Amino acid sequence: MTSTALPTRGQLERTLSQRVQAFYRTQLGHQPSRVQCHIAEGKVIIVLENSITKPEQLLLENGQEELAEKVHNDLDKALHPQLSALIEEVVGVKVIDVLSDATFDTGRSGTIAVLEESPHLRESQSRRTREDSIAGDDE
Repeated sequence: MTSTALPTRGQLERTLSQRVQAFYRTQLGHQPSRVQCHIAEGKVIIVLENSITKPEQLLLENGQEELAEKVHNDLDKALHPQLSALIEEVVGVKVIDVLSDATFDTGRSGTIAVLEESPHLRESQSRRTREDSIAGDDE
């Protein structure tokens, strides 16, 4: 495989963000307002904005925070295998662990998928230019 056939980090992160947002819309009937995905050091970090579903919000409004947390955690665990498969399909690397949590006060959820190894990526032109510029400053 030539290096130009490899995706850049940014391309993988954008694809992951779009696919994760569609995944949550399809599986939960709820679309987070924003999905950010970052690939770093053999991990995929996913941050969902406005990720709390209507049933979870209803439980919270009725003072049942523990039940809302349990529902959210149970749904997360049920989705982990499918989310892992989605990540593996996009980045081409096996997911060996998935960690997640949510903060109801902010409506954010975070997931860290630990990969078996870092995905093979192509350096973007802008990153190469920045690194060359920095290296030139050092000389």
